[in-house]
Amino acid sequence: MTEPTSSPQHPVVLAITGASGAVYSARLLHALLNTGTIVHCTISQSGAAVVRQELGITLNLDGSNVAELLTAAERFLQIPSNDPWNNATALQAIRDRQLLCHHYQDYFTPIASGSFLTSGMVVCPCSGSTLSGIAHAASQNLIQRAAEVHLKENRKLIVVPRETPLSVLQLENMHRLAQAGVVVLPAAPGWYHGATRLQDLVDFVVARILDQLGIANQQIQRWAAEG
Repeated sequence: MTEPTSSPQHPVVLAITGASGAVYSARLLHALLNTGTIVHCTISQSGAAVVRQELGITLNLDGSNVAELLTAAERFLQIPSNDPWNNATALQAIRDRQLLCHHYQDYFTPIASGSFLTSGMVVCPCSGSTLSGIAHAASQNLIQRAAEVHLKENRKLIVVPRETPLSVLQLENMHRLAQAGVVVLPAAPGWYHGATRLQDLVDFVVARILDQLGIANQQIQRWAAEG
C-alpha cells in the first residue's frame, strides 16, 4: 500500500454504478473533496437509479447536481452539524471546480485516455455487470473504458462490490481482476473500531478505500496494540 499523503498528486476517478450502497460513494466523494483531491466522477444510468431508490434524489447523468448526493447522504446518515467531516468544505470544493463530472457514455473525456495521469480509480459501488465488463475488457461505457485504461497503464484500480451471496461467476471475475492487480475491496464494514452509528460502518469502508489510494485520513479509530 502506498504511504498515505494529505492528497494525491494527480486526480482520482470515482465511478458510481448500479449496485446497492450509494451512501458509500457519497461518503467517499465527500472525503476525497475534503482532503483537497481533484475528482473526476461519472455515474451510470443504473447507478443514478440506485441513488434515487436509496437516497431519494434524482441525479443528472452529467453530474450537474451532484452536490445533492452529499446532502442526501448527510440526511440519510443523520450526521450532526458539528461533525468534523461536514459538508461545507466539500460543497465549496464543488464550487471551486475541484470536482469534474462526465456523462457515462461520453468517451471524449480525459479519463478515457491513458495519457491523462491519475492517482487511481475507484468503482464504488461496483455492480456485477461492471465487474464482468472490466474483467473481460469488454468496455460498454466510459466507466468500463476508464477502468480498462487504469489496468493497461498499471495504475491503482479499486472495485467495491456490494453483493451477497456471490455466484461462482462473480467470484471468478473477482479472481481474474485480483490477478490483474485490481484491489477488490468489498463493502464489508468491520465492527472492532467501536461502531455505534450507521455512519461509523460506512466510514470504515471509506477509510479502507482512502488507505488504498494512499490518502491520509481519520475516518475511523484504527486498531492499535495496547501498551
